[in-house]
Amino acid sequence: MKKFMVLVGMVMQLTLSAQAESVFHWVDSEGKVHYEDIPAADAAKVEEKKFTLPAPSDDDALSYETRRAKQNFPVTLYVAERCGESCVQAREFLSKRGIPFVEKSLASKEDNEAFMKASGGNAIPTLAVGRNFLKGFEVGQWGSELDIAGYPKTAPYGARPIVPPLKPVQAASSVEAAVPAQ
Repeated sequence: MKKFMVLVGMVMQLTLSAQAESVFHWVDSEGKVHYEDIPAADAAKVEEKKFTLPAPSDDDALSYETRRAKQNFPVTLYVAERCGESCVQAREFLSKRGIPFVEKSLASKEDNEAFMKASGGNAIPTLAVGRNFLKGFEVGQWGSELDIAGYPKTAPYGARPIVPPLKPVQAASSVEAAVPAQ
């Protein structure tokens, strides 16, 4: 039991020291190299090493399965200003399933032309899963395509909040602007 308590104490000490923002690399008078959060007074060749954590992203809240599917098959929902109830249902479907998606509003003539060239049609709403375009909202077809892409069938932590549609923005007129990067 005593050994266990000593081991627990050592692990806790290591964890606390690992949380330091900076560590000093220094050499003592005997030539031994040390890494500690405070260098000794007689230390020679002191170098400060800083460690920072990356900023959290929206993907941190997603499951591994969802992050992987998003990386390999990003989802984009193409809508238009007068889309109506089918766009609302499409948005709700993706949100209830917990699918991370980007919504693109086709407001300008250039946006429409680039979209038609990339997707091969002009049906709205259109869902892009990776490079596959699904024209018109159909629950079975969309669900099947998302299953194949590896997205979970249900949101792991409840439905994502429904994001209101984006306001139209001036986009580049190239096809690459309308098609998500792979």
